[in-house]
Amino acid sequence: MKLAILSRGPKCYSTRRLREAAESRNHLVKVLDPLKLAIDLDKGQPDLTYRQKRLSTYDAVLPRIGASVTYFGCAVVRQFQQMDVFCANTAHGILDSRDKLRCLQILSRHNIGLPRTVFVRDKKDVLPAIKRVGGAPVIIKLIEGTQGIGVLLAETNKAAESIVELLQSQKQNVLIQKFVAESKGKDVRALVVGDQVVAAMRRTAQGQEFRSNVHRGGRAEAIELSEEYRETAIRASQLIGLRVAGVDMLEGENGPQIMEINSSPGLEGIETCTGLDLAGAIVEYIAAQVDFPEIDLRQRLTVSRGYGVTEVYVPAGSEFVGRKIGETFSEEKYINVLTLYREGKSIPNPRRDREILPEDKLLCFGKLEILKAMIPPKTRRLRAPKLKELGLDA
Repeated sequence: MKLAILSRGPKCYSTRRLREAAESRNHLVKVLDPLKLAIDLDKGQPDLTYRQKRLSTYDAVLPRIGASVTYFGCAVVRQFQQMDVFCANTAHGILDSRDKLRCLQILSRHNIGLPRTVFVRDKKDVLPAIKRVGGAPVIIKLIEGTQGIGVLLAETNKAAESIVELLQSQKQNVLIQKFVAESKGKDVRALVVGDQVVAAMRRTAQGQEFRSNVHRGGRAEAIELSEEYRETAIRASQLIGLRVAGVDMLEGENGPQIMEINSSPGLEGIETCTGLDLAGAIVEYIAAQVDFPEIDLRQRLTVSRGYGVTEVYVPAGSEFVGRKIGETFSEEKYINVLTLYREGKSIPNPRRDREILPEDKLLCFGKLEILKAMIPPKTRRLRAPKLKELGLDA
């Protein structure tokens, strides 16, 4: 395998370890500075130039895109994708994880634990927002902060209001988030590779510092995650579109709560405390995947006239309840069920003899004309009574 590692820091621990792991497994590897690449576009011939020379052919790319070069770095990753090169993390996955608001918006649609979070712009909405997340103390986060930078703890409502107003006056977008007191300055980092958690550690803040990041001086210890925490980390990374990710979770009283998903997780802290060759695990995963590059369905389906992908929801009382998938979605109707979503779990390629139950959701590919006829009229979603209790329902 010929592997390109996109990194601006060839001597940093993570990049160096990934290169060593690839070379020790007899792979050809080169570290490329993404800012030295030029994107060449022509009809039917997406290409890249590196230091004014046409880039040679690679089998796979491992992006290590820093926050300061997100836009151009993701454009480079996207270009590799257009050239049918396997990318360990896709451009849209990196972008969705880098924007904390976008990441939480995606996860909030699914049955995944999150600290209650609010995003506001109007000054009049700040105090009501603090009230909705449970009142002070609250966490205030910059939407694009990393390594604990731009994360503040406000002890009082007044302090929170002042911090938000100050940051907004500096054209900064901020999130107001519930402070999970039971986590007590601790969080869990799970390293997800493919569909497995290959290692996990608990990070504990030191002294008066409430942020547990290793870069902030936090102490790390290796841990074995429960099935609930492993499943949450894997599902979260898959929903964001990442194959290699560091998933940070708080240990709430109601289970794991996703705090952040990192598309370029650092390896030094977690390798040091676990003693595992995690760089090797990442390289081995990539090597096993190079023959199966991801296809962007959004692009492929646009050239298939009359066909598309949609989600069919089955409410209680639907004519589909009690029928088998094969009877309802048959090949004769030009419809294939790709995934069944049931009780917070996804079942890929479900059996044709599986019975459809109320509240099921089925991800289907087929003729749009037929699929549209199968989708029931939308009903107004019931609002959680919590908002009405607070007198905040619009």
